[in-house]
Amino acid sequence: MAPHQKMTLVMRMLAYGIPADAADEYSRLGESTIIELFQHFIRAIPQIYSVTYLRSPMKDDLTRLLRKASQRGFPSMLGSLDCMHRQWKYCHIAFQGLMLDIVIA
Repeated sequence: MAPHQKMTLVMRMLAYGIPADAADEYSRLGESTIIELFQHFIRAIPQIYSVTYLRSPMKDDLTRLLRKASQRGFPSMLGSLDCMHRQWKYCHIAFQGLMLDIVIA
């Protein structure tokens, strides 16, 4: 299986919340192999992107985020959209009960 197919498989699992045993029919890989790919992915992302994207915003970042939010009709809002209007049955089980912060970039 090509690397981009493996990435697509992991992204589908994350996006749709499907378990590895449901993805094995789509990918024709074994459940344990899919779990291994998933674990590799979730370990690699913070190592690759933590310095740039997974950090607290700096003053320039805050200014840019506030400007973007204002342009999109959310003045003085710093990227905090919550899912409180949604019923919990629609949220992924891992996120139930948590406030989700979405950065507007």
